[in-house]
Amino acid sequence: MRRRKQKKADQAEVNMTPMLDIVFILLIFFIVTATFLQEEGIDMRPPPDAPEQPQDPPPVILVQVDHQNRVYVNQRQTDVERVLAAVNRERAENPRSAVLIQPHDESRHGITVTIWDDMQANRIPVSINRQRGGS
Repeated sequence: MRRRKQKKADQAEVNMTPMLDIVFILLIFFIVTATFLQEEGIDMRPPPDAPEQPQDPPPVILVQVDHQNRVYVNQRQTDVERVLAAVNRERAENPRSAVLIQPHDESRHGITVTIWDDMQANRIPVSINRQRGGS
């Protein structure tokens, strides 16, 4: 009797070289891209000391327009065309002073705009604080 030679079952081998190449390429890619990421955190340093504020703030020149369209510069009634002259008189005493326009809700907007334009044209700092309701 003849003996049959038993063949061993063919074993499948996995070639690991290409897989290792891919793993190393991915590793290099993630290392390179991770260096460009910048993590942001909270700045724990205290803020720098603020410069000293002047003890005596400049006075404000108050320009009011009431509900009957009368104009007052520092509580003195003035004509709309003479507001700039009155403001310049006040600024002669203190050139750093700014103008605060306080129009009433029911006053004409054109008066406020005229005063604003006059101040802006003469480079006088100006802001508006609207009065609400009442008379």
